[in-house]
Amino acid sequence: MTQTITVIRGDGIGPEIMDATLGVLDTMNLGLQYEFADAGLVALEKHGELLPAATLDSIRKNRIALKSPLTTPVGEGFSSINVELRKRFDLYANVRPAKSFPNTKSRFPSGVDLITVRENTEGAYIGEGQQLSEDGETAVLTQKVTRRGSERIVRYAFELARRTGRKKVTVVHKANILKSTSGLFLKTARAVAAEYPDIECNEMIVDNTCMQLVMKPEQFDIIVTTNLFGDIISDLCAGLVGGLGLAPGANIGTDAAIFEAVHGSAPDIAGKGIANPCALLLGAAQMLDHLALPEQATRLRTAIVATLEAKDSLTPDLGGSGTTQSFAKAIAGRL
Repeated sequence: MTQTITVIRGDGIGPEIMDATLGVLDTMNLGLQYEFADAGLVALEKHGELLPAATLDSIRKNRIALKSPLTTPVGEGFSSINVELRKRFDLYANVRPAKSFPNTKSRFPSGVDLITVRENTEGAYIGEGQQLSEDGETAVLTQKVTRRGSERIVRYAFELARRTGRKKVTVVHKANILKSTSGLFLKTARAVAAEYPDIECNEMIVDNTCMQLVMKPEQFDIIVTTNLFGDIISDLCAGLVGGLGLAPGANIGTDAAIFEAVHGSAPDIAGKGIANPCALLLGAAQMLDHLALPEQATRLRTAIVATLEAKDSLTPDLGGSGTTQSFAKAIAGRL
């Protein structure tokens, strides 16, 4: 197989964890070719814009991208690069696994194995119609939820359950209060769920979901929800398994997909060579699944778990004294 992927090395620790990740992928002899593209602060400095046309063209052509964390400057005139990428390529499904790993700082060392499927293109999170009154006393934004957007994200969740052998989908909502928007999402979800009698479906209000996740996370398999709720819940789930350093993410659309580490660019440790590459490596494993290479994805995940079990060259956030590169080489040595 020869597959060209767009590689965005990102900002802060991004280049360090990307170089480590590509080194591991090269060890696997997958036939991947890399086309490097800029985004974020490095793109602003080199090209005068956060998301150059050449980067968009590369993603459009290759249809697959692996992305390190990006920094969006604070201040007016700068919109989120991640939100813009989702919008440009209609990356409607944000897929965030949370799984317990050995020798990590987790309250649940063996009991969490769930996936949050988050609608990625609508709702309050995208910030449509934001307005601030002239006196600065009132702020307003528009929350739009569509039947089409709800239907396709719920269907994605059920198809994911079938594809991965998972047995239950939990629809998370706030329809008791947000009767129009969350109500439409829930009504649509019920209609889709009826088409999948082989998959158990239950419904849960979002605030109860957060409590249940903290108390009994093992009851969840796949969670599907709207954009803003999914943003919050997926980070909560990352906290259950040791933090964002172990949290990958996939942004899936019909014509393109972007895989990433969901943590930030961590400028405070950039250049020190101590960043944990696990999240991006796990994002790369999601990418291999998407490329119809499930055996290779499993092989990569198994090597990561084995390295964690052996406490081999773990980075400081995992309680070790290893470096980004030594940790990655320990993983590569198990492939």
